[in-house]
Amino acid sequence: MDQPTLLILMTIFVALAAVAMLVQAAMLIGIYRVSKGTQEKMFALLPRIESLLETTREGVDQSRKQILEISTNANAILESARNQLVKVEEMVDDATSRARVQMDRVELVLDDTMTRAQQTVVAVHESVMWPIRELHGIAAGVRAALDFLARGTRPSVAQATSDEEMFI
Repeated sequence: MDQPTLLILMTIFVALAAVAMLVQAAMLIGIYRVSKGTQEKMFALLPRIESLLETTREGVDQSRKQILEISTNANAILESARNQLVKVEEMVDDATSRARVQMDRVELVLDDTMTRAQQTVVAVHESVMWPIRELHGIAAGVRAALDFLARGTRPSVAQATSDEEMFI
């Protein structure tokens, strides 16, 4: 590349750089104007924001007081509930122990009743069945005697039953 061409090229690039710097400067001026406008609007809003901040502080203070009152009331309610729960637990324990004692008593009474009922059944069985057995035995004897007397004669060997044959 020769000297004049290089010089022209460098001039073009320097000109482009200068144009770019002018564009940047114009943009910075635009940004400055916009930020100034935003700053003026912010200053205009500042009194409103300060009043809003003050009312917010007051609201937060009132909320803290109310939360403290609610917390105090909730603690009192919880303490009362704990006391009631202790009383209910004692009452349930007492009722459970009483029910256990009553169940033991019921079991003893039931065992005694069952023993007495069984003894009564045995006594009735013995007092009723013993005479019935004796009467049955007497009736069997009378029947055998009547059968013997009704036959009149001795049975012959031809009339012997299988039970009688075993004894012959």
